Amino acid sequence: MTAMQKPQFFGDGLPYTSDAPWTGKLIVVEGTDGSGRTTQMNMLRDWLEVQGHGTVETGWTRSKLIGRAITEAKKGHTLSRMTHTLMYATDFADRLEYQILPALRNGFIVLADRYVYTAMSRAMVRGVDPEWLRELYGFAVVPDLVIHLKLPVPQLILRVIAAGQMNYWESGMDLNLGEDLYDSFEKYQTMIVDELDRMATAYDFITVDATMSPDAIQAIIRQHVTVLLKGRTS
Repeated sequence: MTAMQKPQFFGDGLPYTSDAPWTGKLIVVEGTDGSGRTTQMNMLRDWLEVQGHGTVETGWTRSKLIGRAITEAKKGHTLSRMTHTLMYATDFADRLEYQILPALRNGFIVLADRYVYTAMSRAMVRGVDPEWLRELYGFAVVPDLVIHLKLPVPQLILRVIAAGQMNYWESGMDLNLGEDLYDSFEKYQTMIVDELDRMATAYDFITVDATMSPDAIQAIIRQHVTVLLKGRTS
C-alpha cells in the first residue's frame, strides 16, 4: 500500500489548489552553476527509473508561460531587481501548478533542478527583503529532500571558465561588484554561496562536497533517497 502524505507549503500554498494527500515525493538538487547538478540529476533519474519509480523533471525557466520571456528579457541587461525577482517567481508558480503538483498527486517522484532557494538567494544578494521573499514564495511546496552540491568558489571559477559559461547575470554584473566579468563573478558567486550556506542550515539541506567524483557524489545522494523512499510504501 502506498503511503499518503498531506501537502506542506512554506506559507498558505496556492489558494485554489486541493490540499488532498498525495503519494509523490519532491527531491531538489541545489547548487551554483558548475556544481554538477545536471550530471547528478541525470544519474539519479536513471537510477530511480531502473528501480521502477516514475519521475518528472523540472527546472528554472522551463515554464511555458514565461520561460522564454525571461530568456529574452535577460538579453537586454536592463531588468530591475524587482522585475527579475517577480519574473522568476511567475516561472516557478506556473511550473508548480502545471508540472509539480499534478505529478506529486499522481505518485511521481519530482526531480527539481534548483528550487525557490536559488531564486531567493539571487534576490537577497540584490537587496530584496528576505521576509518579503518568504511571503512571496509562501505558495511553494516544502520539498521532501534537498541535496545541496557545495563547490568552493575557486573551483567553481575554473569549471565555469572551462565550460565558457561566465555571463552577465551569473556574474552579477548588474550589481556593479567589480571592474570586469571575472572580478564580478567571483564576488557575486561568493555572495550566492554564502546565502545557500545559510539556507542549508535554516531548511535542513543535505550538503554534499561537490569536489568529489560524480560517482562518489551520486552514491551519497542515493543513500539519502533510499532512506526517503523507504517510508513511501508499507
